[in-house]
Amino acid sequence: MKDLKEEILDSVRQDLAEIEEALVENLKPHIPFVSHVAKHVMFSGGKRLRPLLMVLSARLCGYQGDFDKRLSVVFEYLHAATLLHDDVVDGAEVRRGNPVAHSIWGTPGTILVGDFLLARSIAIAAETDRIAIINILSHTTAQMSEGEIHQLLHRGDLTLDEGEYLEVIRRKTACLIEASCQVGALLAGAPEEQVRALAQYGYNIGIAFQLMDDILDYTADAEILGKATGADLREGKLTLPLIYVLNRATQDDRTRMERAIGDQKFSKAQLDTILDLIARYGGIAYARKQAHVYIDQAKSHLDVFEASKPRSLLEDLADYVLSRKM
Repeated sequence: MKDLKEEILDSVRQDLAEIEEALVENLKPHIPFVSHVAKHVMFSGGKRLRPLLMVLSARLCGYQGDFDKRLSVVFEYLHAATLLHDDVVDGAEVRRGNPVAHSIWGTPGTILVGDFLLARSIAIAAETDRIAIINILSHTTAQMSEGEIHQLLHRGDLTLDEGEYLEVIRRKTACLIEASCQVGALLAGAPEEQVRALAQYGYNIGIAFQLMDDILDYTADAEILGKATGADLREGKLTLPLIYVLNRATQDDRTRMERAIGDQKFSKAQLDTILDLIARYGGIAYARKQAHVYIDQAKSHLDVFEASKPRSLLEDLADYVLSRKM
């Protein structure tokens, strides 16, 4: 019996093939170096969730044109640009099991390629001649930048609470997924009710997606995940499983965690201590429960649409977010 991921892939295989083709065709740099760096991050195992959500959202709203795949690459270019920039800021060494771009081509070139991808995104969006789409993308890009700045300012901040954490991931992750669904509806000329519904679907999917990422950082096999277990914590990023536990641990246990987090060397033994405490206090279970809540909310916003294959696929993609292994 096929699992959910295989069923989804069977249904969208042609769409994904056309998205892959569009990613290459629309890059169009004048300097080969740009392609080398951009393709390194874009073709190293990405899920194409954002462009696929845009295409399916447009289809759900009755889109019949031929610009959907071209426009959808904007969301992968924006995502790739943030990965290139974030890896530099975080001092990361591995991305999806491969050396990060700046370790191969250097920091200046990597940052500039990220800038190029942002510029290509704006240029492609402008081809729609729809100010609403351009406004959403410009607003989204600004929010993503602010989300990363917010996270940077709170690096290693043990006072970060759940509300602030959710605000960070709303900006750095959820807003781009929200925009992909919203733009798909706008491209199709959907009524305002449907545009709002798909925006809310995307927002809730985005929050749940990041929550599952945070869980996987503590629980996934390093080889499958493509980075070391606890990589976020090593970079000083406090995520929901740990935030939840810090607020519920005894003073002795909290002190043990604070000492481990504050140690710049951060040994495997210290990581194991934190992982044990997260498990003991139910941090993973709590984050997973919250992800389920957001996915239920996401699917509820599809109720404004009649039953159809695109709606079923969007519901399946929501469920897949909860079953991810990487």
